[in-house]
Amino acid sequence: MFIVLLLSAASMYIGCAHEFAGDLDLMLTQALNDNCKTGSYTGYILPSSTDYASIPNQDPKNPITAEKVSLGKMLFFETGLGLNPKYPVSKETYSCSSCHIPERSFTAGRFQGIADGAVGYGQSGEKRKKNPYYEGDEVDAQGARPLPILNLAYVTNALWAGSFGSFGVNEGTQSVWDNDSLFAINHKGLMGLEANNERALIVHRQVVNKAVLDSLGYTAMFDAAFPNTPVNERYNLQTAGFAIAAYFRTILTNQAPFQRWLKGETAAMTPQQKEGALLFFGKAGCVNCHNSPSLNSDPHLFFSLGVLNHYQTGFEVYKTNSNDKRNLGRGGFTGRPEDMHQFKVPQLYNLKDFGFYFHGASKTTLSDVVDYFNNGIPENPNIPKEMISPLFKPLNLTKEEKAALLEFLENGLHDPNIMRYRPDMTMSGNCFPNNDLQSQIDMGCQ
Repeated sequence: MFIVLLLSAASMYIGCAHEFAGDLDLMLTQALNDNCKTGSYTGYILPSSTDYASIPNQDPKNPITAEKVSLGKMLFFETGLGLNPKYPVSKETYSCSSCHIPERSFTAGRFQGIADGAVGYGQSGEKRKKNPYYEGDEVDAQGARPLPILNLAYVTNALWAGSFGSFGVNEGTQSVWDNDSLFAINHKGLMGLEANNERALIVHRQVVNKAVLDSLGYTAMFDAAFPNTPVNERYNLQTAGFAIAAYFRTILTNQAPFQRWLKGETAAMTPQQKEGALLFFGKAGCVNCHNSPSLNSDPHLFFSLGVLNHYQTGFEVYKTNSNDKRNLGRGGFTGRPEDMHQFKVPQLYNLKDFGFYFHGASKTTLSDVVDYFNNGIPENPNIPKEMISPLFKPLNLTKEEKAALLEFLENGLHDPNIMRYRPDMTMSGNCFPNNDLQSQIDMGCQ
């Protein structure tokens, strides 16, 4: 009899627990239905990485194929393409992935990414530093924190300023494409990833041609990826950029707990994570800017939150200062007064792996980020008040609400299996993401 009563009590407790979780599920489903542009919570579901037909925003000139993805995955990590360094000492020591490390969810392991002109790796890129052989203005460093290459299928115009790509928000900006030789690539009529990748291979001092591909063993992969491209146009920066873009669009955080919950696995998120999601899509107002399947903005929106630029944070940064046009965000590209200090709304998955936040890396914990939004006080005195987004204002979250929102951002949106997008090796056999001696020692691959 005692056992029967005990089992009955346990059953009642489990039933109540399910009822409570069910209430949260229902409330969250309704909040998502109310906010999603499709009218249904299912609009936030990311596609499978191999369901190429369902991956959005593909360039008609560059449809995704398995052969392109395989090639792009190799090229992105290939230090053998680093053949145009400032000094010979750095030849074949860096790759695209030097600033987009899988262990850090494809962002830099430090506050500023450095490719050519740096040495070392540490555990996940945190010990990379300037090569003493280089002066600070000689390194290949970025003027803003590198954006992660996650969920780029939902990016139509690349970089913080949306500078690359002929369509989307860049329609009507043709008059500025020749202001900087790098932007002239927009005349090619390409989507943002394709335009940016070709340009990036040049800027980041990499070389792609038939002789290089023959020597590294990639020629057959190019043949398989671009069988309909004339042979005399097949082995170059554009096709390499196309392959990398195809690979990028398949890097999707579709195994995060929130994604699993969206697909019907109600136990994938904890009650606290669901409460945090309700705040995200409700009281906290995060959804006002982050409202796409990747939780960036769709279409691309640009806002000023009054955060510090790279040179203002106190970090030792290179190739950027108060005169850097990149500090002006969208305005540095368009030149329009209304665009000054406005930056792209980024995606929000796997944030806890990054370690640095906002374009200037002015915050180093997600808790600091939540506090910054909750307080609603701009930190950069150089940005005129009228340029700050009216959406940036105190949220008045309680301690418990901040904890729930942080839990959703930190763990509910975290895909734990990002290393599935990393190759086991590249054709050169070099160490990657870096191949300098110190990195080889740090990674144990010498």
